Amino acid sequence: MCLGIPGRIEKIDTAAGGLRMGVVDFGGVRRSVCLDYTPEAGIGDYVIIHVGFAISTVDEAEAARTLAVINAIPDALAQELGPS
Repeated sequence: MCLGIPGRIEKIDTAAGGLRMGVVDFGGVRRSVCLDYTPEAGIGDYVIIHVGFAISTVDEAEAARTLAVINAIPDALAQELGPS
């Protein structure tokens, strides 16, 4: 399975090489992601993450609806995000 998972940006940094990186919270699970494709996104914004890259922004209501659907699928979030 390969899903775009919504998460909330908690932190933004610039990594070696100038990549815009951030820490994104997926309902308690936090991952480092590349934010270069969503330069308009800031701390507190919701983004859709696909294979470690934020590919679009989304509002909080849409993020909540999408996470509800994903959480209804047994182990979907764990499979997509991998081990903590």
